[in-house]
Amino acid sequence: MSNFGFFNIKLMMNLKIIFSSIFILIVACSMDAQYIFKDEIKIPCTSVKNQQMTGTCWSFGTSSFLETEIMRLTKKEVDLSEMYNVRMAYFDKAQNYILRQGTANFGEGGLSHDVLRNIGLHGIVPQSAYAGLVDGDTVFDHGELSAGLKGYLDAIIRGGHPTLHWSRAVEGILDAYLGKVPASFTYENKSYDPMAFADIMEIRSEDYYSYTSFSHHPFHQYFILEIPDNYMNGSYFNVEIDELVRIIDYALENGYSVLWDGDVGEKGFSQKEGIAILPVDPNADSIFIKAVDEIVVTQENRQAAFMSYRTTEDHLMHLVGRAKDQDGEAYYIIKNSWGERGTYKGFLYMSANYLRMKTVSITLHKEGVQKDIRELSIL
Repeated sequence: MSNFGFFNIKLMMNLKIIFSSIFILIVACSMDAQYIFKDEIKIPCTSVKNQQMTGTCWSFGTSSFLETEIMRLTKKEVDLSEMYNVRMAYFDKAQNYILRQGTANFGEGGLSHDVLRNIGLHGIVPQSAYAGLVDGDTVFDHGELSAGLKGYLDAIIRGGHPTLHWSRAVEGILDAYLGKVPASFTYENKSYDPMAFADIMEIRSEDYYSYTSFSHHPFHQYFILEIPDNYMNGSYFNVEIDELVRIIDYALENGYSVLWDGDVGEKGFSQKEGIAILPVDPNADSIFIKAVDEIVVTQENRQAAFMSYRTTEDHLMHLVGRAKDQDGEAYYIIKNSWGERGTYKGFLYMSANYLRMKTVSITLHKEGVQKDIRELSIL
């Protein structure tokens, strides 16, 4: 073998060692930089659903929460009909819109209050009893329904003197798009009406309390939260932000899940990556690649964000657990209603900073609230 050939072999071996070392270093750095979560608490919940082309996260999120409540209360697993809640709320919103002469909010959005109130009035039904799809439809799409219904109501209001016929017309429109509501149905070989089904599932609307944290109203009092979707003027008990987080932590630590309502419009929110964070520099390319510095949230900057519309109420999800990343930072496990999308198949990890800044309200069972706060908020 020539010296030249020996030199080539030695060079190639050295290059292999160098490139292998570089590759190992890159992998190691990458593993160290990526978000790695360890679940501390995970409340049992049902499968991820998809609201598809509708603005009905409020019904999907609340239904998921109630399914978990049913599991906790009765040990039964049931798939509730989200569209039954939507169907009942639409008529309620239509009546409110007519009586307020078009000055109220009307659209696809809503809140957990809408579902809980309707349970007290109309009960609940399983998905098998009311799919909310008609004429062979396989996808939820309420664009035409919402626009057409609002157009009809606006025309009635413009007429100046509504007759009593409009309510039957609204019922007809809702039946055409969502289907007729069953007076009774069979579930597991037994017959129920919606109120009896809610009762057997041990769901009572009065058992659920809602909390918020804004300083433009006194703390430790109820007030009507000023957000567009609060068409029914639902009241929330106002606590300081540290207390709100304490309520969430106490609930999770004692086996209760929580309904989360807030803002997902931030650049740090990504269903694809399965992460919701509040980076100091939201435009940095690396915010979903490695842990970054986050904004420190106080009562003051949280309030300023709400008053300036930088925080709005635009999505409702189901909070089902708590975790820590590789640096020991706290995150909350969120179940979304956009289908099994993203790294965690429909779930995501929300940082404590994001939760502190972007939570508009929470709802949970009263027994999941620590005694000192629960006694203050008893109605």
